[in-house]
Amino acid sequence: MLPTLGDFRRDQLATAALFFFLGFQYATWASRLPALKSRFGLGETQLGLLLMICGVGAAVAFPLIAHLMRRLGSRRLALWSALGLVAVLPALSAAGGYPLVLLVIFLDGVAVGCLNVAMNAQGAALESRHGRAAMAQLHASFSAGSLGGALLASGMNTVTHSLTAHFTVAAVLSVLLLAGARTRLSADDPAAPGPGEEQAAQKKKGTGILNGASRAAVVLGCAMVFGTVTEGAMNDWSALYLTEETGASGQLAPLGIAVVSVMMVLARLVGDGWRNRWGDARMVRVGSTVAGTGLALALLTGGTWPALIGFACVGLGMATVTPCLYVAAAAQGPNALALVAAMGTTGLLAGPALIGFVAGYADLTVGMAVVAASAVLVAVCARWISWTERTSGASVASGA
Repeated sequence: MLPTLGDFRRDQLATAALFFFLGFQYATWASRLPALKSRFGLGETQLGLLLMICGVGAAVAFPLIAHLMRRLGSRRLALWSALGLVAVLPALSAAGGYPLVLLVIFLDGVAVGCLNVAMNAQGAALESRHGRAAMAQLHASFSAGSLGGALLASGMNTVTHSLTAHFTVAAVLSVLLLAGARTRLSADDPAAPGPGEEQAAQKKKGTGILNGASRAAVVLGCAMVFGTVTEGAMNDWSALYLTEETGASGQLAPLGIAVVSVMMVLARLVGDGWRNRWGDARMVRVGSTVAGTGLALALLTGGTWPALIGFACVGLGMATVTPCLYVAAAAQGPNALALVAAMGTTGLLAGPALIGFVAGYADLTVGMAVVAASAVLVAVCARWISWTERTSGASVASGA
């Protein structure tokens, strides 16, 4: 019996629950950083290390994830890693010192890395099974989860300042969310190698993350790096660019992040319709070009309002890039998906630092020009990617 639209919507909600959960869990503990800082008497450097160690945990986990995907399947890996993230919350509230907090957040990063790959594999499986685009809206669910976590933190903080009470409520809600989603996730079959991986796997030696990953996966990873450099740098540097380079007031400066975020969420809500109409290849090429050229023109023009328009172009153009790249990577198999996710994490970690390095030797306008160039490089990489497009509910392979 062919799946109906109702089946698709129910399966989509279940998969969206994983994305929502990840945003919710991160926002839950990140929103209480001031309380953690006060509780353990942390300085700015120690707090910075705490934030960085989460990314390090995610990055070092990726060499194992392809193996776990093959052994467990994306469904079990997603559920087990999500339960690990639930356990992080009470562990944080019970930690008795800064070293233990660092360990807990490091393990949080490892679980985030596992869930990130597994839930995107679930999203790609959803699209393949139903022949319908869904990934853009799934990524929008992550942003919705972050908002939900922040609102819960605000509400709990008005009732009690207890981290234990807040994190316990968040953990219970998370378990209920996962329990509701569990039965509709894709079958828990071990992941099979994708095109090009089976032949490459015969030649591999050792268990490194690059083993079994095709050249196509490396190109996908490069596109993901340039894409996440663009996203990460905009979040970290847009407000500073507005104040230092355009003379924007303190009231206008936060609009840089807001414009990017709002445009990205809105575009992701409707992005799957665009993907069905124009295809993933065109969405990535056109979207990243719009982001890069829009930002470049804003930098050349100068001024606060042109900058905000340029930032809006970045949010609009990059909204569907990451979802499309994850779908293409999942089609290549678990090694490719793990590699692309790892390279994406590298871009998020290294991007803001790279822009800061460039700004230190030149100025922030030049640094933001690097961001624009990164977006354009996504479009360049996209021409060497083999895409899988949907036609009338079916998937057909097409070159870029």
